[in-house]
Amino acid sequence: MTTKPATDPAATNREAPQSALARSFPRYEQTFPTLTDAEIGRMRRFGEVHHYKDGELLFETGKVGPGMFVILSGHVAITQRDGMGHVTPVIDQGPGQFLAEIGQLSGRRALVNGAAEGDVETLLIAPPDLRALLVAEADLGERIMRALILRRVALIQAGVGGPVLIGSPSLGGVVRLQGFLSRNGVPHHVLDPAADTDAADLIARYSPSPADLPLVVAPDGTVLRNPSEVDLAYAMGMIGGPIRDKLYDVAVVGGGPAGLATAVYAASEGLSVAVLDARHFGGQAGASARIENYLGFPTGISGQALAGRAYNQAQKFGADMMIPVEAKSLDCSKSDGVFGLTTECGHFLKAKSIVVASGARYRRPTIENLDTFEGRGVWYWASPIEGRLCAQQEVVLVGGGNSAGQAAVFLSSHASKVRMMIRSGGLADSMSRYLIDRIMATPNIELMIHTEIVGLEGPDDGGLERVRWRNRKSGVEAEGEIRNVFLFVGADPATAWLADCGVTLDRTGFVLTGAQCGRPVSALETSVPGVFAVGDVRAGSVKRVGGAIGEGAQVVAALHGFLGDKPA
Repeated sequence: MTTKPATDPAATNREAPQSALARSFPRYEQTFPTLTDAEIGRMRRFGEVHHYKDGELLFETGKVGPGMFVILSGHVAITQRDGMGHVTPVIDQGPGQFLAEIGQLSGRRALVNGAAEGDVETLLIAPPDLRALLVAEADLGERIMRALILRRVALIQAGVGGPVLIGSPSLGGVVRLQGFLSRNGVPHHVLDPAADTDAADLIARYSPSPADLPLVVAPDGTVLRNPSEVDLAYAMGMIGGPIRDKLYDVAVVGGGPAGLATAVYAASEGLSVAVLDARHFGGQAGASARIENYLGFPTGISGQALAGRAYNQAQKFGADMMIPVEAKSLDCSKSDGVFGLTTECGHFLKAKSIVVASGARYRRPTIENLDTFEGRGVWYWASPIEGRLCAQQEVVLVGGGNSAGQAAVFLSSHASKVRMMIRSGGLADSMSRYLIDRIMATPNIELMIHTEIVGLEGPDDGGLERVRWRNRKSGVEAEGEIRNVFLFVGADPATAWLADCGVTLDRTGFVLTGAQCGRPVSALETSVPGVFAVGDVRAGSVKRVGGAIGEGAQVVAALHGFLGDKPA
């Protein structure tokens, strides 16, 4: 991959032989821009000059990256190395180009290798200084930020970097882990042992039992047998050692629209922010296939795309994103003057204030054998992964809210038929008009009112095969060969972790905010001073993405008021 040096950086970029993968990247010029000497000069105050010999690694797959490299002279070969020992060229970069992707904003592990080709001189900008650069140099920062995001998108689309999942694409464990990685923006790829010899050999070596599937091969070669999401996150470095010995101005529990908005506005105004979420950024909104009534997006935007932009934006301003990390309990005694958050993975975090944005958890209807088929035909979201599973099949979707409507429309483009079941007599009370019209106009969506599922059937060692349902008015039952059921039947507030803190909840478990017991407070402050609540978890919230984002912005003013009253 070595190329002849050129005096013109732009010419170097054009002449460097790139892999087919690199040439296939969309928006190539924006993904791999070449900086001018003047632009590099503006960046020098943020970094330090480093030199590398031929063959020396600047960064290595699976190890924490030191930051962003700006190449001053020489060339660097970027290659993919997966945990199975395969090495694939990605791109060759030369003078005037920079090496990084969005993970370097927060010092995450590298997804690819970068090796010097000949002697190389670089300007190395560490993650904190990179964030400072993006803010201080607005126009240059915009170009760099766009490139960092596009590179991660390209890696995801190409399946470059990240773990290898080994198992049938229809296997419940594969679908579960694919969904987890996809919704956290982590590149990965799946190898089907039925079609890949290396995958079949690895299963023969490591997997004596079907319960061990899928196997997951981490970039460092570690093999995991059917891991939990948390175990996979540890192996990937998404979560790791103890939380830094740091006192935060605010800890936000929940990474949905309300929590992300809080993080963006608070961090951009100079507050130190930690964000925890038990599974992935975006919350339930992140699972929406298309949101068409969010301000400023007349053609609609997926919940994943909207949440992903906010997630990157929060990191740009320095918020520490801790995902997947679940809050276990909140200590409001303030024995040392601050709040204490204990997490399920055993960490302890201190903060001067708390924002409860934990949203709600998917509600599980009372259906016999439901737990048997969760992840094996019963799903609580509808992403492209599930869409591929039910291609040209008949599916059942239960629910009548906006999330259910968005999912039904999305699935109708994959499934042969979508049976949309609701217990009530219509959609008008729970769904936006535009979605009702869309559903009524979609020929392969059948709306079944006054209907509920009463039975799920399938082999003990297999997936769902048959569903029975009943008309609640007539009592008539029917059944069909259905292999995929999607449940969107509402959600219950995720507030169990507040049990010992003294925060007042309403009778259904939502957090009460505003004036209580005669104490004048912010409309978003709870019964415990310094603890605020925003988004779906708050009693009386409008349960819309726009409302959640608005509350996330609004609460920052209240945070400033609370923190400003505290002695220095």
